Amino acid sequence: MNAREEAGADRTGSRSVAREEAPLWAAALRWELWRGRQVILTGQVRDRWWWRGRPVPFRTVLAHALHGCGADTVAWWDPVGGLAFPLDGDQERYAALEQRPSERTSAARPVTGERAAHPVPEATRPPGRAPGGPDDPARAPGGDLAEENPTRRGGLRQVASDELFTARPARRLASVDDALAEAHRRAASPRAATAFVFEDIDLALPLNEASSVQGYLHLRAAMADAATPLPPAVGGDGADPHTDRAGAEVPPRARNAVVAVVGDLSRVPAWLYREDPRTVVLHIGPPDQAERRRWFAMIGGEFNGGADAGPAEFEALVGATDGMAGWELDALARTSHIRRVPVHQPGRLLERHRINLNVDPWSQIDRRTVAEAAGELGARVIGQRTAVDAVVGALQAAYVGVGFGGSGAARPRGSFFFVGPTGVGKTELAKSVAQLIFGDPSAYARFDMSEYQQEHAAERLAGAPPGFIGYDQGGELTRRVRERPFSVLLFDEIEKAHPAVLDKFLQILEDGRLTDGQGRTAYFSQSLIIFTSNTGAGGLPALLAEHGGDLPYEVLHRHFTAAVEEKFRAIGRPEIYGRLKPGVVVFDMLRTEHVVGIADRLLGQLAESLHERHGVELVHDPASIRPWITGRMADPERQAYGGRQIRNEFEPVLGAVVRHVIGHAPPRGSRIRLGIAEDGTVCVTPDAVKGADGGTG
Repeated sequence: MNAREEAGADRTGSRSVAREEAPLWAAALRWELWRGRQVILTGQVRDRWWWRGRPVPFRTVLAHALHGCGADTVAWWDPVGGLAFPLDGDQERYAALEQRPSERTSAARPVTGERAAHPVPEATRPPGRAPGGPDDPARAPGGDLAEENPTRRGGLRQVASDELFTARPARRLASVDDALAEAHRRAASPRAATAFVFEDIDLALPLNEASSVQGYLHLRAAMADAATPLPPAVGGDGADPHTDRAGAEVPPRARNAVVAVVGDLSRVPAWLYREDPRTVVLHIGPPDQAERRRWFAMIGGEFNGGADAGPAEFEALVGATDGMAGWELDALARTSHIRRVPVHQPGRLLERHRINLNVDPWSQIDRRTVAEAAGELGARVIGQRTAVDAVVGALQAAYVGVGFGGSGAARPRGSFFFVGPTGVGKTELAKSVAQLIFGDPSAYARFDMSEYQQEHAAERLAGAPPGFIGYDQGGELTRRVRERPFSVLLFDEIEKAHPAVLDKFLQILEDGRLTDGQGRTAYFSQSLIIFTSNTGAGGLPALLAEHGGDLPYEVLHRHFTAAVEEKFRAIGRPEIYGRLKPGVVVFDMLRTEHVVGIADRLLGQLAESLHERHGVELVHDPASIRPWITGRMADPERQAYGGRQIRNEFEPVLGAVVRHVIGHAPPRGSRIRLGIAEDGTVCVTPDAVKGADGGTG
């Protein structure tokens, strides 16, 4: 019997319940308990699951699972309600087992003298207890019946003693210390099969309080000292305790369970489960594919159009709802009615459910802004018409809202792989898109992939798994997308990331979602994703030496696309390139006309900075500066570094302006002129004619 088949088995090990009638984590819990371990449950402990064909709370499923491991009574404690009993009859059985210490002492004392010669009369026997039964107070430890004292005083004393064994209401146990002491006492006794569950003990014993250490030590002691209850056949007819009456093999009896249920494992001291091999952490994730299929089989009729829908419609939802909790699957059925979306439109239904909006945020962008995006972006990123046109096409498609979707797991609104020489505007284009959409060039999320060169760095994107440092913080990428799904995401210098980090993007590009270490799913259907890379830039000087400054764009395009494909094959990730290939955009090198435009833009920024800080107007002489900078950038070595090299060449210009301001202290409202002499010397001089045309070009 595998784990999923066992999930529906009863306490005798027989498959009397269908395998689909219990979630998989319940089977894993039983396996651990039968192995003799105690369990800390974390993860989806607030979710709804199912038991025997109907959705029920987590507490009910866990109580049934513990009964399935042999517990006759399941007690449940939480900081708000104190002691409770999830299943009918457990409270009465729990109270019936209650004994005072003096009673246990007298029950263990052998019976001698006149009392051993007479049986206890029926009038003095507690109600519901058969003579000679295992609960008969007259039974001695060896199995023989103790007999009544024939004297009147002895009979009254026996009646008073019998009354102590009648059921009494269980104490509420509001204090966590009292509850732990009670659990320790119960679990350590082999005379009864019990299970004790502590919910939210991590909140009742916060780690920042020194007194909590003692509480966790008591919890560990209760787990460690738990006894294995004596099987009913011991001391009886000599039957094999590992087989039932029909001779079928049954699993070994589990120890009395002491189970901790915590919402966040980081709030529990690690030594509680790391230092004892008999204690294990069981993380409960969201329903897997088979479990989601079971959910839709139960609640399918509650969807809009669900009564007439066939298996194919629900199978599309099974794949699209990966990472969703049971409560969310129920809420999805309600969404189908609230948004009036039938079940046979899974893509639209999931989109309406996830973003919780009737209006697509991309459709709210100003139409004129989208229509004029090519001119706006082209003015910001000089000389990259191919890249600009590709991005504008994605923006316009996102605005119109059409595509090849409909799977229910919408891909990002656009995904691009910008590659080309360094310093030609790859990052600048991503900033310009954010400026265009949000009105703020910093309103995009940039991830420097040079910081993700180690394999474990992948945890930074989606979060650390349970039990590891940083689990409570979640992932940087998933947290950002959950907070702002309508985003521009830039992954800069992607070629520097570890291959394990690149694997995270497979699911994003294919299905538009990523699940973090805490089981929460971020959806990228409203995001625009841009990767940048300098792969192949190292071979650019050789190409320039071969073709000169007139290197055709077609040659450049073939060089960089081949370099990118070879890069992904070399790291063993060709499937990532297959998903990125339609969005690969090769940036052109800086041509002579591009150099002039970038130079004018840099000088304009310098003039704006000087005027803002000191109130001084800077006028540059294009007749001397343009030939100088184009001549400098004609060198293939300099040309290979793109726009960054132009900025580097202008460092002496910046220095000359700074020295002039310091040395001459020009007054506010004055003007200075900037030019380059024939020998390359930077000249900064005061302009004698205020307001004259400086020929800013």
